[in-house]
Amino acid sequence: MRNERAVFLYEKYIKNDLSAEEQLEWDNLGLDLDNDQVFQKLVDSFWDSKNEDVPGMDATHVSNVEAYILAQPQPEPKYEKPLIKKLWTRIAVAASFLTVIGTSLYFYTSKPANNIDRTLSQAKDIDPASNKAYLTLSNGKRISLTDASNGNIAEQTNVQITKTADGQLVYTIAENKSGSSSRLEYNTIETPNGGRYEIALPDGTHVWMNAASSLKYPASFASLKERRVELQGEAYFQVAKDKQHPFIVKTAQQEVKVLGTRFNINSYGDGPDVKTTLLEGSVNVSNLNGKNSKILIPGQQAVVKGDDIKIGEADLDQALSWKNGDFVFNGEDLKAVMRQIARWYDVEVEYKGEVDVSGIVSAFPRNKKLSQLLKALEASQNVHFKIEGRRILVMP
Repeated sequence: MRNERAVFLYEKYIKNDLSAEEQLEWDNLGLDLDNDQVFQKLVDSFWDSKNEDVPGMDATHVSNVEAYILAQPQPEPKYEKPLIKKLWTRIAVAASFLTVIGTSLYFYTSKPANNIDRTLSQAKDIDPASNKAYLTLSNGKRISLTDASNGNIAEQTNVQITKTADGQLVYTIAENKSGSSSRLEYNTIETPNGGRYEIALPDGTHVWMNAASSLKYPASFASLKERRVELQGEAYFQVAKDKQHPFIVKTAQQEVKVLGTRFNINSYGDGPDVKTTLLEGSVNVSNLNGKNSKILIPGQQAVVKGDDIKIGEADLDQALSWKNGDFVFNGEDLKAVMRQIARWYDVEVEYKGEVDVSGIVSAFPRNKKLSQLLKALEASQNVHFKIEGRRILVMP
C-alpha cells in the first residue's frame, strides 16, 4: 500500500468518516504495512490531531488508536519517535480488534496525568513475565531452564532434551542402539508466576505455556497407543497429526481428545470454570464430573463448570491474547483481571475496602511494566492501586 493511501485512510479514520470498504481496509492496515516511515507519519498525525482542534474529530472513536499511546507517559517533546515506532504495530492491531468490540476502553481518559496517584510511579516497578520454567525429570532431578545453558541439557532412555537459543525446550528421539524396549518415563515442566515457556514434545507437538502452569508428559510416546498429557493452568497446543495415536489433554475437570489440531485450554484452579477454545480441527471435550462430552468445531469454546458443558462462539482475540502478547478484557470484573495480573507479574493482590468494578473492556500489551497497566486502570475505573514491594493494594 502506498504511503499516501495509508495517511488518507488515517485522516478519514480520526474523523469517523470511513466507508464500510475503507473501514475494512483500515482494519487490515497493520498487517499490510511494513514501512516504518509510514507508521511514523501516521503517529505524527496522531499527536498533531491530539494537540490541535481537528474539526469533525470524534474523540470516542479516536480512543481506539489512543488506547496504547495514552497508556504510556507522554515524553518530551510531545512524542519520542523510537518508542512510538515500536508501539505502532500493536496500536494498529488493537485498533482492528477494538473497533469490533466497541469503544468503551478504559485506557481512554480526559483526566490529566498529574491526577494519577504518584505512589505508582515512585514505587519500584515490576517487569512482566519472561522465559522462566523448571523441568523435573522422571528421576526427580529438577532443572531451572532459565539458568540452563543452550544445547543438550539432559538425556533419558532414547530421548535427548535440548534448550534452543530462543529458549525453547525440544525433545529428540535417539536411535535405540541396544534394541531393548524403552522404559516409560514422565517429565513435568512448570512455569512459575511471572514465567512462560514453549516446548516441543517428542511427537512434534508444540505447547506454549502461560504463567503459573504445569504440564506432565511422557519423555517418549513411541510405545504408547495414545499421547496423553496432564495440564494445570493454561496452555496453547499445536498438535502434530497422528491418526493412529490420539492426543489427550487431561485437567482436573475434563479431558480433551484430538488427532491433530490447534486449541487453547484455560484451567487455572482459582477460576470458576475450564475453557477450551478451538482454532483448527476438531476436539472432543469430556466432563470428568458429569461424564458427558461435546465435540467442538473451529471458532467454538467449551466451558466446563461443575457437571455441565456449555458450547458457544469463542472470542478468539480474548482467548489467545496471552499467547499473542496482550491482555484482552471483554467484560471481566476487576478481580478476574487482577488474577491475570498477579500471575503475569508475580505479585500478590490485597483488597482494602469494597471494590466492585465489572464490565471491563480493553486491551493492553503484556510486555509493559506493572505500573503502566495499573495507571491505565486507575485512569478510568473507580479504583486506586498502591505497589508495596511485590504486593498490590486495591482500594476504591
